[in-house]
Amino acid sequence: MEDEAIVALFWQRNEQAIAAAQEQYGIYCKSIAASILGNTQDAEECMNDTVLSLWNSIPPNRPRSLRAYMGKIIRNLALNRYRAMQRQKRGSGNMPLLFNELSEVVSGTDTVEQALESRALTEAMQDFLRQLPREQRVMFVRRYWYADSLETLAKNFGISENTLSVKLYRIRQKLKLYLQERGFDL
Repeated sequence: MEDEAIVALFWQRNEQAIAAAQEQYGIYCKSIAASILGNTQDAEECMNDTVLSLWNSIPPNRPRSLRAYMGKIIRNLALNRYRAMQRQKRGSGNMPLLFNELSEVVSGTDTVEQALESRALTEAMQDFLRQLPREQRVMFVRRYWYADSLETLAKNFGISENTLSVKLYRIRQKLKLYLQERGFDL
């Protein structure tokens, strides 16, 4: 079923929309959550929360890409669950490593000024990613948005984990320089 048809079902408050959305994008969404949380049971719970969020947000929202809309919802839910688990001193997954890798480029938003600059930072990062060759852009996004492991990415690109680590390091260094040149205090 096409995205437009699924969204139309949500607008009609037809419960078939839930099943259609899960059938179309369930595996995709669960893989995002599982990469972040490192636990399929927690990923399944995030998927259930994602479906509830869809039901509550469509309408009034009418997403053009249901895949991207669901991906963003489940990623945010998984990150929130991850943070809650960290507060409780339990949990696993790839996120500590990913946050550490990116910490040299972008720090957290601890002040109001930094929070206000986050939109400009996001736009600058998007511009930077658009300038990268496709392979580097995919590597970066798969690693830092989808939280793919180095092992999985290396297999997908047919390179060693060490080679991948070096490539990601170089991309992060280019990003750091790019952001500094545009006046971001890192």
